[in-house]
Amino acid sequence: MLSTAHHADVVIIGAGIAGLSAAHRLISAGVNVSVLEAGPRAGGRMMTDEVDGFRLDHIGPLLNTSYPELYATPGLDGLVLRHFDPGVLVHSEGRRYRTGEVRRFRTGEVRRFRTGETRNPRGSRSALGAFKAARALASAPRAPLGGNLTGMTGGGLTGAMGGAIDQARLGVALARLAATPRARVLARPERAALDALSGRGLSSRTLNGFVRPLLTALLSDPALTTSSRCADLALRGYASGRLCVPSGGSASLPDLLAAALPPGTVRTGVHVTAADITSVRTKEHGELGCRSLLLATGAGAAAELLPGLRVPPFHPVTVLHHTAPAPPPTGASLLLDADRSGPVAHTAVMSEVDPERAPHGRVLISSTVLGTPPPDLDRTVRAHLAALYGTPTDDWELLAAHHDPEAVPAMPPPHDPRRPVRLLAGLYVCGDHRDTGTVQGALSSGRRAAGAILADLGVRPAREDATVLPEAA
Repeated sequence: MLSTAHHADVVIIGAGIAGLSAAHRLISAGVNVSVLEAGPRAGGRMMTDEVDGFRLDHIGPLLNTSYPELYATPGLDGLVLRHFDPGVLVHSEGRRYRTGEVRRFRTGEVRRFRTGETRNPRGSRSALGAFKAARALASAPRAPLGGNLTGMTGGGLTGAMGGAIDQARLGVALARLAATPRARVLARPERAALDALSGRGLSSRTLNGFVRPLLTALLSDPALTTSSRCADLALRGYASGRLCVPSGGSASLPDLLAAALPPGTVRTGVHVTAADITSVRTKEHGELGCRSLLLATGAGAAAELLPGLRVPPFHPVTVLHHTAPAPPPTGASLLLDADRSGPVAHTAVMSEVDPERAPHGRVLISSTVLGTPPPDLDRTVRAHLAALYGTPTDDWELLAAHHDPEAVPAMPPPHDPRRPVRLLAGLYVCGDHRDTGTVQGALSSGRRAAGAILADLGVRPAREDATVLPEAA
């Protein structure tokens, strides 16, 4: 039995992070909620499998400490974020370059993301501490404003990409973008991201050697057909915070959200066959009555229950996890391929970024392939990784490969990053396909949907932290 009374004020279909974040806000306001999930566990696409002590993400999205929703969403107080090394490594023409480390100058000193930070005993920054750090930087005095991108030598690195003038221009461009209000970014002329690159005042080497591969990784869009406004928001987020991942795997984020809900709120293994504003019919438990219905599934599943709902195109993503006898010499850096010489868009030694993802003394390398994967996937990817890391990969062992043809909703222009979540009174929809195709977008859409439901029900939202949040990246 779903509940003793076969009724809930709000039924949420889908236990991904959008639906779970909405459930928290509704329950905090005193609304009775039932979350129905067809899968065996909560999490949606943010799934993590445990294989021989390794924690292997299905998709493994890149997060950023500048995401306000990681701080504002109830239930995520215990989230621990593991940071990549500052900047990124870029592989170009057989060499690896350290670039993209944003520094902002204030009274002649370098400011880093350390103000107000809190750390757990292992030295990782909590979501709250990371958010406060990003907020401190965003609110730092803007004059004088400048930037610098540093190169490093040793460990196979050859220094910064481009000359000193190119590096200075890139640093200033990123620092200015970080200080630009979100509303102003969204007011810019909109076109495809690739078409907009030439108007940034940066050299061709900087654009092709850093900006393009970085945007490809952040947007999961190798052709950069994404709206230039969304691309600017992604760059703004990068310049405002630090790239990071949840400690222990992506599933730790929805696991925290689900565990913080009242027992029995989330029901897994429940398949919904039909739904409307006042009732939901399930294959396993019959009919459940409700006052409002929130669809928090992927866009395709939502359209099956609500014919006529627009389904966007998607960017396919394949993630491969390898283990190796010894870690490649890149530390905890995100490694990008600027030459697009193989299927891998970005890769990292994840056991260096997040030690919780691998048994002690073992190595985990996670790599992302965008678009249609090649036929001989493992062999082709290992050959490409050998070139990227500059080390043989013949003895690397494939632990798992996960392919999702609908991993990330596409955002071609024109794109509304705040698509309506209220279809009509009593019927709502949320997910990254209603916002931006990121974790920030999914959590944001869940918050907006909960607000619309409470307004229609005439229920006052629970009082939340009155801290003024910076605008979403």
